[in-house]
Amino acid sequence: MVAIFPYSFHNIVGVDTFSFHCVQVVEFENFAAMGISNGEAFQLDVKQGEPTLVSPAEETEKGLYFLSNLDQNIAVIVRTIYCFKSDEKRNGDATQVLKNALKKVLVPYYPLAGRLTISSEGKLIINCTGEGAVFVAAEANCKLAEIGDITKPDPETLGKLVYDIPGAKNILEMPPLVAQVTKFKCGGFVLGLCMNHCMFDGIGAMEFVNSWGETARGLPLTVPPFLNRSILKARNPPMIQHIHQEFAEIEDKSSKIGIYEDKMLYNSFCFDPEMLEKIKMKAVEDGTLAKCTTFEVLSAFVWRARTKALNMLPDQETKLLFAVDGRPKFQPPLPKGYFGNGIVLTNSICQAGELLDKPLSFAVGLVKDAIQMVTDSYMRSAIDYFEATRARPSLASTLLITTWSRLSFHTTDFGWGEPIVSGPVALPEKEVILFLSHGKERKSINVLLGLPASAMKIFQELMEI
Repeated sequence: MVAIFPYSFHNIVGVDTFSFHCVQVVEFENFAAMGISNGEAFQLDVKQGEPTLVSPAEETEKGLYFLSNLDQNIAVIVRTIYCFKSDEKRNGDATQVLKNALKKVLVPYYPLAGRLTISSEGKLIINCTGEGAVFVAAEANCKLAEIGDITKPDPETLGKLVYDIPGAKNILEMPPLVAQVTKFKCGGFVLGLCMNHCMFDGIGAMEFVNSWGETARGLPLTVPPFLNRSILKARNPPMIQHIHQEFAEIEDKSSKIGIYEDKMLYNSFCFDPEMLEKIKMKAVEDGTLAKCTTFEVLSAFVWRARTKALNMLPDQETKLLFAVDGRPKFQPPLPKGYFGNGIVLTNSICQAGELLDKPLSFAVGLVKDAIQMVTDSYMRSAIDYFEATRARPSLASTLLITTWSRLSFHTTDFGWGEPIVSGPVALPEKEVILFLSHGKERKSINVLLGLPASAMKIFQELMEI
C-alpha cells in the first residue's frame, strides 16, 4: 500500500529544485516601502468565512485520473501565499473575481476539482468527481504592512492566511486545492493556497496559477495543460538500470539527532552577483574546473558549510539531494504544459571529512556529476524503482536543496498587478535549504535555512566571505 502521510507540512520528503509548488520571494525591498517593521510584535487576527466548494463552470470528464510514480513520491500538502497591493475600492471585487475565475480555470484543470483516493494497485489516484476546490473568504484585522516580513516563513502568523480542513488526518481527507482570499484594511489582499504536490511540480503549479490569473483577466491560456500522465507509466516489467542512492538510508554515526533538541534558528543569507562571482573564482582557482554555474557552486558551498556547522565526524556519510527538471531530458521531451511532476531527484554521497578537506572544486564536481547523471534512462529507472520497491527518498544525514529562482510566479496577475511578495508559509524540513531569487533584477540569491542555535553560529561565520 502507498504510505498516506498525516496532514502536516512537516512531512514533506520530496521538494525539488524546480518544484515544491512554492512561490519565490519577489521584492524584499518592498517591505521597507510598505513600512513593515520586523521588530514590532504583532498578533494577526483573521476571521474566516464558511468554506464553499467551487466546481468547474462546465461539465468535465469524470472517473479515475492516473498519477505517475513521480507524483506518488511527493504527495504532500504545500502552503503558499501571494500578497497583492490594491486600493480599497477595487479590493472589494477581489474575492469574487478570483472565485469566478477559479470556476472557469477548473474546466481545463478538472482533476483539481476531484478527490484523492487509493487505486486497486495501492497507489494514489484522483477520482474526478467534479466536487470542486475549497474556497474561503476571510478578513484581517490590520493593514497588510503590519504582519511583518513574510519573506521568512512564519507558520504561526502566515498559517492564518491559508485554510486547513478541520479534522483532516491525512492527505486523502484534503482536497487537491484549497484557496483562501484574505482582505486587509489597507485594501490589499492575500491569496493563500494549499495544494497537493502530487498534482504538479513547481513548473506545473506556476502554469496553473498564472492560467488562473489569465482567466481572471479574460485572456486565453498561454499554456493549456497537457493532462495525459500515462506517458510516464512504469515499464512492464520494471527495469532498474541505475543505482538510486536518493533512497539510501544513511547511518547517523555522528549522533546528530540530539542536536536538533537545541533551539532552532532560521536565517537568510543574501549572495549578490559579486559574492557569487567570488565563490565561482574560488571553485576554479585550482584548475580542476574550467567553469561552473551559480547553482552548482552555491549548492557545493552551502553543503560544505552546513556539514561543518553540524560538526559531522570525518567518516560520517552525508548526502546531497536536489531535483532536475526532466521535461527536456525525457526522450521524447514531455509536452509543453505537462500537468504533473516532471522532475526527478538526483544525489551525491560522500564522507564529511572528504567533503571538507578537499577544495571547493571537489564538491562542485560532485554536484555537476549528479546533474549529468539525469538522463532519460536514469529517470525511467527511477520510475521503475518506485514501481518495484515503493520506496521514498530518505533524509537521514541529508541536505535537500530546493531553488525557486527559475520560476516566474512573480508574474502572476489577477487584475491587480504582480504580487508585492509571495512565499511559503513554513520551511518544510530541518534538512531543507531554500534558494530564492532576490532583488529587483533577481540576480541575487537568498539562502534560507534553519539550524540548531549552536550550528547556526558556525554557519553564519562561514558565510562571511
